[in-house]
Amino acid sequence: MTAPDLAPRVAEELRLDPAAVRAAMSLLRGGATVPFIARYRKEQTKGLDEVALRAIEDKRAQLGALEERRATVLSTVAEQGKLTPELRAAIERCRTRAELEDLYLPFRPKRKTRASIARERGLEPLARRILAQPASGNVAAEAGPFVAPAEGVPDAEAALAGARDIVAEVVAERRDARALVRARFDREGLVESSAVKAKTQQPTKFEAYYRHSEPARSIPSHRWLAIARGEAEGVLRVKIRVDEDALARELFARVGVRRGSPFAGALEEAVVDSMKRLLLPSIEGDVRDDLKTRSDLAAVGVFAQNLAKLLLAAPLGRRVVLGIDPGQRTGCKCAVVDDTGKLLTHTLVNLVTGHAAREHAGRTVLDLVKRLSPFAIAVGNGTHGRETADFCRGVLRDAGLADEVLVVLVSESGASVYSASDVAREELPDVDLTVRGAVSIARRLQDPLAELVKLDPKAIGVGQYQHDVDQALLAKKLEEVVESCVNSVGVELNTASAPLLAHVAGIGPALAKKIVRHRQERGAFRARKELLDVAGLGPKAFEQAAGFVRVRDGEDPLDASAVHPERYALVERIAKDAGVAPRALVGDEALLAGIPWSSYAVGDVGLPTLEDIRRELAKPGRDPRDAFEPPKFRDDVRTLEDVAPGMVLDGVVTNVTAFGAFVDLGVKQDGLVHVSELADRFVKDPHEVARVGDRVKVRVLGVDLARKRISLSRRAVE
Repeated sequence: MTAPDLAPRVAEELRLDPAAVRAAMSLLRGGATVPFIARYRKEQTKGLDEVALRAIEDKRAQLGALEERRATVLSTVAEQGKLTPELRAAIERCRTRAELEDLYLPFRPKRKTRASIARERGLEPLARRILAQPASGNVAAEAGPFVAPAEGVPDAEAALAGARDIVAEVVAERRDARALVRARFDREGLVESSAVKAKTQQPTKFEAYYRHSEPARSIPSHRWLAIARGEAEGVLRVKIRVDEDALARELFARVGVRRGSPFAGALEEAVVDSMKRLLLPSIEGDVRDDLKTRSDLAAVGVFAQNLAKLLLAAPLGRRVVLGIDPGQRTGCKCAVVDDTGKLLTHTLVNLVTGHAAREHAGRTVLDLVKRLSPFAIAVGNGTHGRETADFCRGVLRDAGLADEVLVVLVSESGASVYSASDVAREELPDVDLTVRGAVSIARRLQDPLAELVKLDPKAIGVGQYQHDVDQALLAKKLEEVVESCVNSVGVELNTASAPLLAHVAGIGPALAKKIVRHRQERGAFRARKELLDVAGLGPKAFEQAAGFVRVRDGEDPLDASAVHPERYALVERIAKDAGVAPRALVGDEALLAGIPWSSYAVGDVGLPTLEDIRRELAKPGRDPRDAFEPPKFRDDVRTLEDVAPGMVLDGVVTNVTAFGAFVDLGVKQDGLVHVSELADRFVKDPHEVARVGDRVKVRVLGVDLARKRISLSRRAVE
């Protein structure tokens, strides 16, 4: 069987240009990566960006799975000898999995059911009489011949009951009946939740849902996930309800109940049984699955947006940093790394075991500063982090160095996970895992992207219900985000770690390790083309990766830019026509402005590619991330107890969810700005007005010391 051409359907459903979609699908099938296509094949795809290309990938996979299922259904029904031309046409017209499964339901192999037992007892002819709704006849009399005590049918009523079971299953498997029930759920389905008394004697986080009702079609993803979690934990009972009386009347009309027929009552009873026992539970299950899928997609989308903002946070850059992992019981781990992230030295200080220990800690920190000249001190923002940062500022102030060394609180989410990971053991085999945490904190300040890619994104802590959503979907989406961020920034070939290189388009973990090993054995790469000397890295991988790696101070200045090697010859021709060497084009915006770029738009090189080349030559290898700016918190607000209603404080957005944004105020607990308090106007999606890393000014609405919660507002503040 020939595989169907999915490109027109993908283009139709995504509302994209069919030719661009077909080109993108062809490139993807050929092994091209999304970052490569988006950056270096703009002419072929008419400028489709990464978002559109990912959507094409996902839609193609979804439709491909539907076609595979369609083929299976056709084959199975044909094997049963029941595939009529009409049924084949109906199956081939199905555009959704639900439609297809509804058609297939009568032919699906079944376990023993009440209807199948009734059929074994020979009651199907009586069921057909009920469905036929004859104008005359005697129900009891017609049921009499089916009485067979030895077969489990002791009397006429038992025969009728079995026949009704058959009718109920027939109705439940009718495509039109199922469509009717689905439509009613779509129109009016209500998610209703109530408390389980035995589990709600003490306060729970699900109190808002003890008596809750909301349309299923519009329930926000975070609310459904919260309610579903409450149900999973046994705190809530959850039901999706419709008007059953109205639905029953619609079903009576649909299956053809005839008021004058002596069998009308039997059919009505069977239809109500079918609705309550078979149709409603089945369709409600489908609605729940749809809600879960929709909510998972939304929650994963929130996580992805937050992760992207965190990964693309402004880097401090290549500077020496002292990293401190705060600790009270075990002390503060201190590690100094050089401008490439290499560990120079480490030690331990204690701030809470007495005056002598504190003085020793001050001398130790000052010695590290004077001896190794760090540009900044990065302090983990966990327990005792604010106090440790204040201590360091005091030491610097007393030594007259406050203006020379920054002290910055850095998110330490996932630092402990990194410390115990295989990556950390490979990078820092000779130090304790507690020291690795301090190294990671220092490196996060230098380059958040380069350090955070070493972690499972789920450990970074910027998600929403991340443990409740489809884990395969979450992992796939987050990997896409990491890949996109890494390739948008570019990677230093001679300093990048294997985990960072692994996310470069076309490389992957195995090749990344080979590249690092090659670099260690043969020295620094002098040109991009030397990647082809790495064992196992062939022309295809080179094509995909080359534009995203950088070789600074190499043989060719273009190797430090995002200009792809496949366009080096074009740049040389442009330089020759301008009467200069290629190197002279780099960084000379006046010279570049005088070049007739449109005259070079020939063949597969169009204006989009030429504009990218011009921009890269003007500012080769430019980092798209913002310039680093340290956050500033009030010195007199250090603990939750210091926060009071009415205060206006500066903060940093640490997480954005569907219901609001969390803000770090410099105390241990982040505050929540509910979506209704994010702006002076209506905000539907918090991402419209808040991003991870944003500096914001907020007013404190309330402080709940018992629950350790801070309520904040941005309304009428900025």
